[in-house]
Amino acid sequence: MVNRAVDERVQAAKAARPDAEVVDLSPADVAEGRFAEAVGGSLFAAASIVVVRDLTSVPAEQTELVANTAAQPGDNLCLTLTHPGGVKGKALLDRLAKARVPRVSVEAVKAGDLPRFVMAEARRSRVKLDINAATALVDAVGGDLYSLSAAVAQLASDWPGEDLSVDLVNRYFAGRAEVSGYAISDAVMAGRTQQALGLLRWALATGTSPVYITSALAAGLRSLGKYYGARGMRIGPADMAQAVGVPPWKITTISAQARDWTPAGVARGIAAVASADADVKGAGADAAFALEHLVLALDLARRGM
Repeated sequence: MVNRAVDERVQAAKAARPDAEVVDLSPADVAEGRFAEAVGGSLFAAASIVVVRDLTSVPAEQTELVANTAAQPGDNLCLTLTHPGGVKGKALLDRLAKARVPRVSVEAVKAGDLPRFVMAEARRSRVKLDINAATALVDAVGGDLYSLSAAVAQLASDWPGEDLSVDLVNRYFAGRAEVSGYAISDAVMAGRTQQALGLLRWALATGTSPVYITSALAAGLRSLGKYYGARGMRIGPADMAQAVGVPPWKITTISAQARDWTPAGVARGIAAVASADADVKGAGADAAFALEHLVLALDLARRGM
């Protein structure tokens, strides 16, 4: 992650020069011409640590100053420049490369690698997540790396040194009703029926609305149905995610689910969800019974029974 690479460099510079002033320039700051002021030193500090968050925001008239300063920062300046990739600002990047300014490349994490990214974050925080728990965390939080890192850090803070299980991850995020529903949906779609029943009972006991649960189950089945429809198009993961209507990181999960389901099973499942949804909205006498019956019906639909 870019932010982590920057933070590590800043911390190293701060350790070497505790008296240094840290100046973090946003793209707006750079566009307004604050770069020259920042690298010019401070009346209150002998050394400066300057971070420029986006080289593409450097005005054309300042590229010469930025390039020359990066090439020869001097003993009292630690300068860190970031670039988001792409062609914008490439001329300045080429000048920096020609001047042999040290460069650190931060590769983007692919959607399918998000669970392993989470596992690596857990190791950094000295807790353990297996692949299933890491996948559950990605499903709950989404694909934003900063949010995933923050979630792992929070889990590590609350359960230091622990082995973080799927159940613990799901319970931790159960305060968000939509997460409770989707945790149940993912367990059902993956064939983890007993786990799904346990999560269902716990979600209902902690106040999750039954409507959230049927909605999440319907969404999971619809996504799988769309995946079957788009699978014959032979398109890449990003285009597949767009066709299905899910974030790119979710396609890996749906692809795994597709091996255990059939289009006919999905159709039966959608009909079962529609019936249960009516029950939990008043047509039935017991919402909890309707939902447990639905989970079992979906298990049968998945197995083609």
